Amino acid sequence: MGIYNDQLLPRFTDAMCGSKAMEDDRRGATAGLSGVILEIGFAGGPNLPCYPAEVTKVLAVEPAGIAPKLAAKRLATSSIEVEFIGLDGQSIPLGDQSCDGALSTFTLCTVPDPMKALSEIRRILKPGGELHVLEHGLAPDEKTQRWQKRFNGFERFACGGCELIRDVPHMLTEAGFEILELEQRFAKGPRPWSYFTTAVARPRD
Repeated sequence: MGIYNDQLLPRFTDAMCGSKAMEDDRRGATAGLSGVILEIGFAGGPNLPCYPAEVTKVLAVEPAGIAPKLAAKRLATSSIEVEFIGLDGQSIPLGDQSCDGALSTFTLCTVPDPMKALSEIRRILKPGGELHVLEHGLAPDEKTQRWQKRFNGFERFACGGCELIRDVPHMLTEAGFEILELEQRFAKGPRPWSYFTTAVARPRD
């Protein structure tokens, strides 16, 4: 599984989740961000072309060692400074209140302990800073949920720990965030994989 997880899976994920078809969703998720942004699950940098001009620097957390290579073309054509700062979204080497905003796209589904990752993001955000997310997760209807639960074990095995049944809004509120904006919908594709959540959240006082 070493070569698969370290080399093949990141390439497959970049091809699927970094496609042109996903750009509108990514632009919606990044809209409103500015300044220094913490991005967990940077992968091959598919969000780089979608960031607003107001974003000056991205502090990237990404466990895949091949990510800088996959991101090379996007890095070369982007005006945004990117610094790879760590491998684990559950333990981020940044000081308290050090980032203007944060972004997670298709990452909370895979982090082993998403609540710990959200706690870290909450710690790192400056007062008034926002977390923007674009994630897939638990669908609202029982029929799709049944299929998600059936496929979840295989998904976790084949896709680096990815889960189909995480409830993104619930995780945000349980982690101490106030949801300011929320859109949930089925995107194109098989329903167990295509229930998307786009949200903007801010740590509660």
